[in-house]
Amino acid sequence: MKTPKQQRTDQLVIGFALFSMFFGAGNIIFPPYLGMGSGSEWGLGFLCYYLADIGIATLAIFALIRNGGEISSITGRIGKIPGEIMLSAIILCIGPFIALPRTGATVQEMFVEPVFGDVSPWLATAVFFLLVMLLTIRESSVVDIIGKILTPALVLGLLILIVTGFISPLGKISDTHMMDNVVVAGINSGYQTMDVLAAMIFGIIIVKNVMEKGYTETHAKYRITRNASLVAAGALLVIYCGLTFLGATVSSTYNLRINRSELLLNITGGLLGHAGVIILGVIVALACLTTAVALVSASADYFSSLSKRKLKYKLLVVLICIFSAVVSNFGLDKIVSLASPVLSLVYPGALTLIILSLFRDRIPNLVFKAAFLGSLLGSLCEILYGYGLPLVFVTKMPLYSIGCGWLLWSICFGIVGTVAGRARRK
Repeated sequence: MKTPKQQRTDQLVIGFALFSMFFGAGNIIFPPYLGMGSGSEWGLGFLCYYLADIGIATLAIFALIRNGGEISSITGRIGKIPGEIMLSAIILCIGPFIALPRTGATVQEMFVEPVFGDVSPWLATAVFFLLVMLLTIRESSVVDIIGKILTPALVLGLLILIVTGFISPLGKISDTHMMDNVVVAGINSGYQTMDVLAAMIFGIIIVKNVMEKGYTETHAKYRITRNASLVAAGALLVIYCGLTFLGATVSSTYNLRINRSELLLNITGGLLGHAGVIILGVIVALACLTTAVALVSASADYFSSLSKRKLKYKLLVVLICIFSAVVSNFGLDKIVSLASPVLSLVYPGALTLIILSLFRDRIPNLVFKAAFLGSLLGSLCEILYGYGLPLVFVTKMPLYSIGCGWLLWSICFGIVGTVAGRARRK
């Protein structure tokens, strides 16, 4: 039995490890843009962003604990094949389709352009993903060493930036907001970080780490993970709130036509000068490198396992890096724009499974399947309406105004599944 002091130490260590996993370099581009677009309502935008990001991500980790730390125990509740499809969609989102190309685009826009000037994006992303490929195929302790140094360096740099911005704001916060709906914008920005999807993968690592430290009983795992999550959530609260505020201070200077990386660079330059821009660019580039290595490795390993090792790990690493390098050249804002409908379809299903998995012993598989199907149909109708199809009825759904109209679909289908299950048992 560990002493209370040892338990507190474990909670801090695991909490900072979880913070490092969630705090990807790409995440820092969303809060300033949200703050700028929200103007005087930046606090509301931040709150919605934070809850849609870290709030639900923490629930995902708890759901994993309830299911023995295995993500397949969650996705498998809707059936073997649908579960594998859902898990594949999650891996593709946090891998080659969205998150990986975003690391390459972030390096190009926040490091290569400010430091080296006019360099071909194709050349920059090719070099970046070649380095990622080499580090992923041949495991190197260099990545771990850089990662351990980078997180504190990035956090320290951002804290200096935030404190400077609080002491000497760059401008007056606009009395109006530029975004149509600050709540929806905050929620969508939280979705775009993909921390909720990543938590379903990162949570496996955290749960194993907790158990390796000797906390094997369910109650102990919950307590340690809960407290560690609060440590990570508290640190992210400070960083994200500060960055959102910095964006709000330039809401009278810029408009929504500025891209996210340019906005952060302009804020950094205005507060810390060109030297600050270069230092931030270097740290972000190295952080993107370690993030990309982890994502490529996880994606290649998953699809190799899914194919029963018929697709070799090294071949998948090469293919994923090539594909990601090509998509990176769409540019950061274009990737974010293209990702929006994909995440709007994947997230509701993932959230439904996460919430139901918290009560796994009380809910039969039929309810999981029905509620999951409802969430997919509801979100698909909203997406199609957004693209011009005359599905006006979706606008009448409760919570549609905050982007959660699919929730009623999920609840109604879940109720039908419950009734059908009881009728079957009779």
